[in-house]
Formats: sequence, structure tokens, C-alpha cells
Amino acid sequence: MRHHVTALTRDDDMAPTLRLFWGMFLGLVAAMALALPAAARPGSFADLADKISPAVVNITTSTMVAGQTGPGPIVPEGSPFEDFFRQFQDRNNPEGRPRRRSALGSGFVISEDGFIVTNNHVIDGADEIDVEFQDGETFAAEVMGTDPKTDIALLKVKADQPLPFVTFGDSDTARVGDWVLAVGNPLGQGFSVSAGIVSARNRALSGTYDDYIQTDAAINRGNSGGPLFNMDGKVVGVNTAILSPNGGSIGIGFSMASNVVGRVIDQLKEFGETRRGWLGVRIQNVTDDMAEAMGLEAARGALVTDVPEGPAREAGMKQGDVILSFDGREVTDTRELVRVVGNTKVGKTVRVVVFRDDGTTTLKVTLGRREEAEAAAIPAAQPSEPVQDSVMGLTLSTLTEDLRRQLELGDRANGLVVMDVDPASQAYEKGLRAGDLITEAGQQTLMTITDFENRIEAAREAGRKSLLLLVRRGGEPRFVALSVAE
Repeated sequence: MRHHVTALTRDDDMAPTLRLFWGMFLGLVAAMALALPAAARPGSFADLADKISPAVVNITTSTMVAGQTGPGPIVPEGSPFEDFFRQFQDRNNPEGRPRRRSALGSGFVISEDGFIVTNNHVIDGADEIDVEFQDGETFAAEVMGTDPKTDIALLKVKADQPLPFVTFGDSDTARVGDWVLAVGNPLGQGFSVSAGIVSARNRALSGTYDDYIQTDAAINRGNSGGPLFNMDGKVVGVNTAILSPNGGSIGIGFSMASNVVGRVIDQLKEFGETRRGWLGVRIQNVTDDMAEAMGLEAARGALVTDVPEGPAREAGMKQGDVILSFDGREVTDTRELVRVVGNTKVGKTVRVVVFRDDGTTTLKVTLGRREEAEAAAIPAAQPSEPVQDSVMGLTLSTLTEDLRRQLELGDRANGLVVMDVDPASQAYEKGLRAGDLITEAGQQTLMTITDFENRIEAAREAGRKSLLLLVRRGGEPRFVALSVAE
């Protein structure tokens, strides 16, 4: 036995065999590691395209518009010949008579009885909407409801037979790097498939409820309203927009996340319109210096800048509260709060946790309906007085009737008017300008310049580094934190 053990531990005739074995083993491991990325990439998307394509449709809209009529075909918007025929019509028909205009887009069937999803901008203002399937069969479509805020529209067609359809997937499970397929009707070329990956998640463009998946799958004009599929053949997004300097795809496309679209579609099916929850506050994000000025541990939540008549005021919410939790969900910023409130059922009573006076308070709020409240004007602030002085780089004046008229402030407005701002001051860096109205400091109402000076001194005595100001410009409120260091 001793000889056997020493043979395995000594550089003798067995050593080359062991080295050969380990070399082969390590080579196999390396080959497997190199093969993993290739294995993760499908050899072909053909089977998936065959499966999903029957439910994807081309959408053609027709609208009467002011312009020229004349001979020659009317080319759909997005066609490669669009510019040529527009020039032809302009030359031959200068009278400016009404004409019929066509546009192209994409969509997809979500139920066998003919419900179809597309973008609102594809069908907005259309007199006629035709839906064409891949086999060439065409149906006239009816608009069942639209939501301009998410740019989603729901159509319906009547067919004698059950229609092929696709279903929504869970967009929250889509990961950056996942493969996706964009399917649609780019530039009027008909059914087309492009592959790419999820480039980014939770992108916001300009809408209140934006939650876009960014992809490098080619998306062009005419793809609008078409589906973005995952590798299971589920719709994870609706292709809506591209970022491009020239109007063509440069690999930055945006698809509205299916979890947003699904909720909108459910409401459009049931009500023919959206019914979003409404809290009734104006809010802004909490910055680090604001958090420090309020004694909040971290810059999180949504800072309430105004509480007009509505559900929040009835529940006891106050200007200066920081909303930390809504209906059991932690609120990280204003965007998240707007989305979670909008997705909550109208009339539901929810618990809202706010940070106030160095502690938390729980309020019970019964939500209203946003659509009914949007047209209501949100009032400004409170009362008035005269005198000027300079504080923290700001030349301030108490309100006079002349200032009230110049700034178009209501009779109930009150606070200090910024007459001038030192360009070298922190106040200037934070965006304060002449004409601003400072209504609160340290979350307390300001009536006089002495009030302001007292708030500064109180903040210093409390060991705070910053003082929180509530500033209004053109009736719009926002909070600004200024350093009170001497």
C-alpha cells in the first residue's frame, strides 16, 4: 500500500497520464462555458413566428382632411412612396379641397371574439378602420375605447369564425438581455418580424403612466400598435415609439409594458373608458437636502406640495406630509405613487402612511376618480402685507395689492414675494427667481420677513443644516431646501 500511495504522489510514470486527464477535463469545461451563450441564443425564431403571426394584424385608417384631391392613388402613411405622391398631388391639385387620407399601423388580436389592441395614435380621428390578417382577410373595425395617457386603443371586429389570438405575459418578469420579437407592418411593407433584446426597463417618455420596455428590435413607422413578444409567445409590450434623429430605427424602440396595457384593456372592455384612482394631492420628489431639513432618514417617498379639495384633504392629509406608503406598498418616488394610485380601484379605502412632525401618521383615504377630477382647478394658497429686506440672497417683500395684481394672485394668497435674487447665492442655484412667492418655511406659514428669519433661527437651533421652503410660481407649488449654515 505504501508503494501505491507514493506512486500517486511522485513525478513518475503515472504523472503524464494524470496531466493528460486533467488537461482533457479542463478543456471540456472551457468548451462548455464557451458554448453556453450560443445555447442561450435560439437557432431560429421560425417556429415562434409561425405560432404568433396569425394573430398579428395590419391596420389601415381613412380620414377626410383639408387638402388636395386629384387623380392617382392615395398612398398610406409610412409607405416608401408617400413623399412622391404627396408632391404629385400638391402640383396637380392646388385648390385645397378636402381629400381622404390613409395611414397604416399594426395591432394584435387578444380574444377569439375579435378584440384587438393597437395604439391610440394609429386610429385617432379616423373615419374608417380596416383590419387585415396575414392571410389577406379584411374586416371593418369599431373603436371600443381609447386611453391617450398610455396611447392604447381597443378595437372590435365581427367574424363568422373564432379568430386566432395571443395573450399578455407578465412584463415585470422581462429582464434586460432577454430575447424579444417585434411583429408588425413597418413602412407599409406588410407582415414583418424583427428580433432583439430587452435593452432597458421602466423607461419614461412623457406620460404620467409611462412604463416602457426599451428594445433594440427594429421598430419603424407602421409598427405602432404591434406586439412585442417574449420567447414563450406572450405579449410583453405594445410597440409605441422610437428614438431617432431621422425617423428610422437606430435600435432604440419603446414598447408600453403589458402589465400597464392589460389593466387599461380590462377597463376599456368593461366601461369603454379608464377609471383610475385619485388621491387629490400635488407632489414632488424628496431630495437629500429636503430629507435632512425635515429630519427624514432617507430621500424617499412623495412630498405633498398642495392638498386641494378632494379625498386626501378629507382624510386629513396636509401640505408638507411625505407619503411613505400607499395601500401597503412602499413609495419610493412620485412616479411610483402616481402609478400605484392610478391602478387602484375607484372608491377603495386605503391606508396611507405619511411622515409628519418627525414621526409617521396613518391616514385612511377613500379614493376618487381621476378622470372626474382632472378638469377641476387647484386653488393657490392664503392672505397679505408690505416691507422689503434681504435674507439668504433673496430680496423679499410682503404682499401688497399691487404685487397681488402683477403676479395675478388670488385674494387668499399669502407669503413673501421674491423681488430679486443674488446670482451668487444658493437660492439662485436652486432655481428661485424674481416673482416667486414663498408661502412656507420650515413647513409653517409665512406672513412677514420676521417670520422667515425666525424659521431660519429655529432650524439652526434644532441642529438642521437646511430649511425647507414652499415656493409657488404661476400657481405651481414646489419645495426647495436652502442651507442655513452661518
